[in-house]
Amino acid sequence: MKLEDLEKKIGHVFKDKALLEKALTHSSYAYERAADKVADNELLEFLGDSVVGLAAADFFYSVYPNLTEGELSKFKSTATSTLSLSELAKKLKLDKAILLGRGEEKSGGRKKKTILADVFEAVVGAVYIDGGFETVKAFISRLLSSSFKPIRRDFFINNYKSALQEMFQKSDLPSPTYETLTEKGPAHKKTFVVEVRLGDRSLAKAKGLSRKSAEQQAAQKALKTILGRKMKVLTPESFIVDKKP
Repeated sequence: MKLEDLEKKIGHVFKDKALLEKALTHSSYAYERAADKVADNELLEFLGDSVVGLAAADFFYSVYPNLTEGELSKFKSTATSTLSLSELAKKLKLDKAILLGRGEEKSGGRKKKTILADVFEAVVGAVYIDGGFETVKAFISRLLSSSFKPIRRDFFINNYKSALQEMFQKSDLPSPTYETLTEKGPAHKKTFVVEVRLGDRSLAKAKGLSRKSAEQQAAQKALKTILGRKMKVLTPESFIVDKKP
């Protein structure tokens, strides 16, 4: 992927192109080219982590001025999670632009959520240094506004397992249980099939690249069955429920 194409997606033309190149350089790539003194993106990632949090807080504060601090914190936590940031990275095609070492490339590094989230934060850090916070705000706002739009819904939860647990507790039902039905594939690329149950009753089954991911997706399916059209998915980790009949 050309840097010019990435700049268009970001909405910022870098004065210092080396900053963007550094943001895309994973430590595995830098290590293999230590003789050339190639710098990795870890310091930019450190900076970008805080900048992303501030930009997201500013966005939600502006879009949802009537929500409580706790509710805004849930939105921010969802938007800045590893999963959400990895999805934003793929939206920008950073998975195609990141520079990886040969070993990391072979082990599927371009698909690893932690690597993708880290490179996104590094790019944000680079944008902040090169263009300032207002540029970052505009960039983050464009990305978040496609999922988090002004809504007239009353209820928000950002964790499907917690939501299902809480729903059952309020109805004086036993807690849901999760059973791993299958676990297949090599250690670095396993897939899990998990079933969520209420007592002996199966509520849903789902597949994921980790046991945790499969459990969350199974809980999401169970909630969708229970709530139907009242449930609106915002992101892979968040949803809202319309309390109106």
